[in-house]
This record gives sequence, structure tokens and C-alpha cells, in this order.
Amino acid sequence: MKTLTVDLGARSYPIHIGQNLLDDPALLTPHIHGRQVLVVSNETVAPLYLDRLLALLTDFDVATVILPDGEQFKNLDTLNTIYTALLEHRLNRGCTLVALGGGVVGDITGFAAASYQRGVAFLQVPTTLLAQVDSSVGGKTGVNHALGKNMIGAFHQPGCVLIDTNTLDTLDDRQLAAGLAEVIKYGLIHDAGFFDWLEQNMAALKSRDKQALAYAIERSCAIKAEIVAADERESGKRALLNLGHTFGHAIETGTGYGNWLHGEAVAAGMVMAADLSARHGWLTAADVERTAQLISTAGLPTAPPAEMSTQQFLDLMAVDKKALDSGLRLVLLKSIGNAVVTADYQSDLLAATLAETSSAA
Repeated sequence: MKTLTVDLGARSYPIHIGQNLLDDPALLTPHIHGRQVLVVSNETVAPLYLDRLLALLTDFDVATVILPDGEQFKNLDTLNTIYTALLEHRLNRGCTLVALGGGVVGDITGFAAASYQRGVAFLQVPTTLLAQVDSSVGGKTGVNHALGKNMIGAFHQPGCVLIDTNTLDTLDDRQLAAGLAEVIKYGLIHDAGFFDWLEQNMAALKSRDKQALAYAIERSCAIKAEIVAADERESGKRALLNLGHTFGHAIETGTGYGNWLHGEAVAAGMVMAADLSARHGWLTAADVERTAQLISTAGLPTAPPAEMSTQQFLDLMAVDKKALDSGLRLVLLKSIGNAVVTADYQSDLLAATLAETSSAA
């Protein structure tokens, strides 16, 4: 087992990474506040892992709520289901919520915890690769709206992240690939050596080699923990974690939540960001090709859906958390391993990227 720390002073918390961690109560239970616990999972994950998690919690008063599975259910109606369960079971301000599932479960459970009685504790037990390397770490919580993804939410840090890598054994190939998109992102924004390693080891990752996956998860979490510790509320450096996300969120919203997985949309968005970076003279054509090739090798799309027009992209990108009064900020690449957040890009070059990459789909 490896343990990393997200260093936030008094609110610091561990990320435990290893096999069979769902069988070790010593890792999770010290972070539970009070006696009352609500476990939130979904109809796909609960039959696989809920009983094992509940076996860790026999000393607590535990209630459960099982959500439908899918990005299309990450909304205020589903959030209200959690509130109803909290109130029906009379959970008090000392309770702890536990999110057992992928990114949707983690995000919506975290937001319920952030807002129930003005904030209660919660823990993350992510079961998908994307959640393990990205959404479970850093305290971003929230739900989607028909007009924009993740526009309703709060920063609310978990008390612990428990990553049992054996849960990836039951993850389907499409979801595994979606998680690899976020892994590739870390190499692109922060670690050229890790990007090189991914080029050499993508076949092992796709074949679910335990050692390769463990290293990829550990390195991804370490990079994210470092960035979150430096900029918890995304006033600067943390925005680098959004490489490809402004394009990707537009794809998810434009095609209808759940039709493109988040990682698939981010993958296409990262190629679009690389293309725009090259148009500004920052990346070489070879860099763009390396980026697209690695994403393709991971089994991910390298272009957005052809039916999305340039104007639709621009309209949807304007409704984005990274937009400021001064305009939309994008995460672009100065080189592989070196990203910047900037509003200083040429709008005509952005339009060219949107037109050309969409036509390539």
C-alpha cells in the first residue's frame, strides 16, 4: 500500500492506494465522525462492493442510498434523493457520508455533504480509474445543469480517499479508457517523463497490469495532490488540471450527458487544446501527433463529434467555470509537460481549431 497526503494544513487527508483495501477497517473508520453514516452508491457498484464496505462499518449506525448509474443522473433531482435519505434517517451534523462509486457518485455525495446542515464530513471510496486518479481527490463537488456541466457545486474536501485498485477488475474497457484520459492529462500538464512512461506502458495499462496501473494511479494522485495543496480553490495553478475540459464539457453538454463519457470528451478536448497550442507556435506538429497517438492508443477519441458546429462550441464554452469578466480562459500547452492557463489566445485560431478538428471526426 502507498499513502499520499493532500497537504491542506488542519484539513489535510490521506490517499491510500493498494489492493484489498476494502477489507481493512483501520484505513477508513478513523476518519468517520460520530456514529451515523450514510453510504451512497449506485445500482452498478453496490452489488459488487457494498457488502464489503458495510462489513467495515459494523460499529456504526449505517444507512444506504442507491442511485441510478450515469452522468445523466448527476443533477439536482438525484441530489434531493440523498437529502431525503439523510432527513428520513435523522442524520445529524456529526454524521459522515461515504461515496462508493465513480465520479458521479463522488461528486454528488460530496456536494450533499457540503450542503447538508451547512457541511458534514464525507469520505471517498472511488471504484473507477477516472475517480481514483482525479475526481475523488481535491474536494470539487457538484452537479450538472442542462445548460452547463458542474456549474452548481462547492469545494468540500473529503476526510480520506481509499483507493482499492482491485475494484478495477470489474470495470469495463470503455470506462477504463475514460480514466486513462485523465492519467494522460497529468503527463501533458506537469510531467514530460510520465508522458514518456505512458507511451511505453499504455499496452500494459490497457491489459490491466497491476503494477503499471498502481504506478499510474500513484503518480496521477501525487501530481494532483501537489497542485491542490498549492491552490485549493482554483485561483491560479489548479486550473491547469482542466486541460481539455472546456472543450470536453462542451461536448458532454452538447451531445447530452452520458452519451460521451467524461474521459472521452476530455480526450478529444486535449487534442483540440494541443492543436490550438500548435497554432500559436508553442507545440510542434510532432508534439500534437504524439498527443493524439497516445490518446488513440488508449482507445479514446481524438476529435469531437462532427455534428457539433463551431458556434455551438463557442456558445457552450462561454458557460464555463473558467470564464472570468475578462473572458474565457483556456489551458494550453507550451510544451509536453508544461501547461499554462491563459485568456491571451487568438480567437481566429480558436475558430480554426474548432472547425478543423470537428471536420476530422
